[in-house]
Amino acid sequence: VDELCERLIRRHQGGRHASIVVVAEGAEPKQGSIEMPDISRDRFGHVMLGGIANQIAVVVGERTSFETRVVQLGHVQRGGTPTAFDRVLSTRFGVAAIDAAHAHQWGKMTVVRGERIELDDLSTAVDKTRTVDPEFVKNVAEPFFA
Repeated sequence: VDELCERLIRRHQGGRHASIVVVAEGAEPKQGSIEMPDISRDRFGHVMLGGIANQIAVVVGERTSFETRVVQLGHVQRGGTPTAFDRVLSTRFGVAAIDAAHAHQWGKMTVVRGERIELDDLSTAVDKTRTVDPEFVKNVAEPFFA
């Protein structure tokens, strides 16, 4: 958070008076950098994500004296207006999911491979944390940080 505020101040001093900070809903600040509320859990005990952007905005506003706003993007803003292909694909996924449920194939998810809809174990999606490639950040995203 300290580095973020420093970068925003430098941008402001360089004549850029508007910045966009993107915060993933599962992001966590470095230990001890800002005070966070207790973790909320759903009725199944899973951690409920979200709210971090609001916390970051408050801290950035306090530390920089800049006006901050939070915008939470909805599905349309995140993915755009669905195309005919999107609508057909979602229908195909739904049919495959129903077929899997009828076949008692639990712990599976529908996936697209080429033009085929298949089932795969849920573990393939959740077995490890996937991070942003540092080379991508260095070569593609970093120029936007200035």
